[in-house]
Parts: sequence; C-alpha cells; structure tokens
Amino acid sequence: MEQQTVAVVIPAYKAERFIGEAVKSVLAQSFPDWQIWIIADDGTDYEALLGRAGLSDPRFHFLSTGRVAAGASRARNLALDRIETPYAAILDADDRLKPNKLELAIAALAEAPIVSSALDVMDERYRRLRLVGDGPDRRLAPGSYKFTNLSMDSMIVWDRRRCDARYDPDLSNMTDLELLMQLWRTAGVVHHLGTPQHDYVKIASSMSNSEGVTARMIASKTTLLERLQGGHYSFAAPDAAEGLIAFLELSLAAEAAYPAALQEKPGLLFEDHLEPMLRAHEARVKGD
Repeated sequence: MEQQTVAVVIPAYKAERFIGEAVKSVLAQSFPDWQIWIIADDGTDYEALLGRAGLSDPRFHFLSTGRVAAGASRARNLALDRIETPYAAILDADDRLKPNKLELAIAALAEAPIVSSALDVMDERYRRLRLVGDGPDRRLAPGSYKFTNLSMDSMIVWDRRRCDARYDPDLSNMTDLELLMQLWRTAGVVHHLGTPQHDYVKIASSMSNSEGVTARMIASKTTLLERLQGGHYSFAAPDAAEGLIAFLELSLAAEAAYPAALQEKPGLLFEDHLEPMLRAHEARVKGD
C-alpha cells in the first residue's frame, strides 16, 4: 500500500450540475497525496465531462457500475474493492471539502482510526444554512457520536488497515451510518474535527418532508434500530449500541413529528427539529 495516500470516493448519479465543484475542492487540498475515484452510476462519461471543464489530473480514476441507478452503495463498493491506498474518504458528488480537510484528517489518523468533521450545511447556491458538530476538536465514542454528528455521516476519513467495511447495498438510506457501525466493530473511537471541514449541500428535494424520502428514511432507521436491538453488531467500545439505539429512537420520533413541525414553520431543517430532542435527552441522562 502507498503509505500516505487517501482515496476520495465519489459516486456519481445525475451529478453533472455539482461534480465539478466537488472535484475542484479536492484539487484545492493543501494535502497533495490523494486520488479521486469517480464511479458513474448513470452511464455518463465523467472523465470527458470534467475534461471539457478543464478538470483533469493523473490522480483521477474513473469506474462505472455499468448500470443506471444501481445505487451509491454499490458504486462506492466498486471503488473500495479496487483502491490500494491506506486511507479512504467519501465525498458525495454534490458536496465539497474545505481546503485543509485531508491534511487535518491524515494528521488526526495518527491518533484514531476514524476522523469525522463538523459540517457546513449549505443550500444549492452554497449559502450557509447552519453548522453541525462545530466546537472544539474531541474524541467521540460510538455511543455519543450521533449526538454530535446528528446529520450526515459521509464526512469521514478512515484508516483501512485498522478498520474497513463495505456499504450495505440493500439499505436505501442511512448507509453512511451503517458503514460506521461496521467500522466500529474494530474501531473504538472517532477523532472529531470541530472546525467545519466539509460542505454538506442540501438539494431542494431533500429539504422537504416528501413522502418517498421520508418513508425510505423511516424504513432504514427502523432496520438499523432492529439490528442494534438484536445484537447484529459487535462493537469494540462499551455502550455503543445503547447510545445508537437512543439516537435512532429519538430520530424516529422526530420523523413522526416533522410534518406537523413543517406546517407550523415552513422550511424548517430536520437538523433544527431534531437537535432540541437530542439535547433534552442528554440533559435527562445527565440528571439521572
């Protein structure tokens, strides 16, 4: 294995609008020892598309699922089965890395096998909506992880020599959290970068409580909760399952109450709806 290289895995489905910004954000990294692996899941020639935009580099690698809408999990797994780098990072085609993310993450991997980052949550025009998980750098146990990183889990970078996994292609949503649960079988801690290093772009269709998205999200959260309650995962850290169960139960309660909350406050972000419930739970636990 190459000793310092990080492979940035980017699944691409109907990604023409945003993928140039995602790739530019990797090109702008202060840490130069990276590869980009772009996996087309829609038949698009992304090498040609990026080339027309003046974006080419010998560190770019292109794969295809050979299908249309096989799913981000299958696309990511295709790359994860091919890469030979010690480090892996996930970047959605509509998100961006801050310029120092990989440098800071690789340095932090000396202390922990997984590194996460606070998020700069943005709309489609890259205007800030809110921050998630911001504050001091800290070490997070799996049981408390989602009470800090309450939204999106594809901001991680991990050392594949100390923990590795593949995405569950049968899960429609929450696949990033499920991957983390697999990584936590051998990784007992996450080093969290409290200064946002990842731009999480919310596409308009995902910002509403649309019936299809909500139904799939609830089904996936319920599946993960049932797996945890049934002991499906064997975690390296104590109390991991207990904390994750608490988070998923609260998140499902938040899903049930979200439609009414949206009616009362149109445009309400799910994160703004969920976070008070998480903090109230933390206060109850602390008071016990």
